[in-house]
Amino acid sequence: MRYGAPLSSHVRITDGDYADLAGAGAVVIAAGVNEQAGGATDRNDPRGRLRLLEPNAKVFADIVPRIVQAAPQAAILVATDPPEPLTDVARRLAGHGRVFGAGTHLDSLRFRVHLAERLRVDAASVHAYVVGEHGTSGVFLWSSARIGGASVERLAAERGIDFAELRQSLEHEVRYANIAIIEGIGASQYGIGMVVARMAQAVLDDERAAFAVGSYHERYGVTLSLPSVVGRGGVSEVLWPDMSADEARALERSAEKLRGALAEL
Repeated sequence: MRYGAPLSSHVRITDGDYADLAGAGAVVIAAGVNEQAGGATDRNDPRGRLRLLEPNAKVFADIVPRIVQAAPQAAILVATDPPEPLTDVARRLAGHGRVFGAGTHLDSLRFRVHLAERLRVDAASVHAYVVGEHGTSGVFLWSSARIGGASVERLAAERGIDFAELRQSLEHEVRYANIAIIEGIGASQYGIGMVVARMAQAVLDDERAAFAVGSYHERYGVTLSLPSVVGRGGVSEVLWPDMSADEARALERSAEKLRGALAEL
């Protein structure tokens, strides 16, 4: 990575220790057991990434206090799977609220890309979110998915696409995209790397950009991913998206699953 730096905007890449975090505005945690090593690559396992929670919570117990000691004012961004419950773990260990997770931003991007391919438009023109868990209980907000202001459901009908089949096949592709990537190249790191870099930039530049990220919600008593304003210090505001009654119930089920996973720690 360091040798490719001359081809990018100015960046300095080094290794170091916790003391080198002094003065940092944002710290990304990507350490822990990954999906392949942790046995979280079975499409039939309803726990999915939650299988990694217990071993990675132990890793966080060692890492987070050291981060806070070295960079007490930094926002902490959790990239390690499973990000929502680990955000709760990191928040408790850090003792402050400047903690958020990469959440379902990558799922939402995958949702947009697959919709764009099916409906033959530029992915940048697709506006669609996955909320809840970055995992098997993630909720696809089809009711508010739009392309150029037009509903995806209406556009699918106009193109002669079976909407029920589109939903089923696309959700399967997106929900298990990580496993397909791991099967192909051994690890899923490039997408999340781009996502985390973008979020870190939003924090450092105080952009107040909106992403689907994980933060604690008192209403659910757990960290969930919802569209949120991200700037200096992490999440400053949650933007509650329009959703159908069925989607709202699915979000509650996702929250229940995450609460259950945390209760088992």
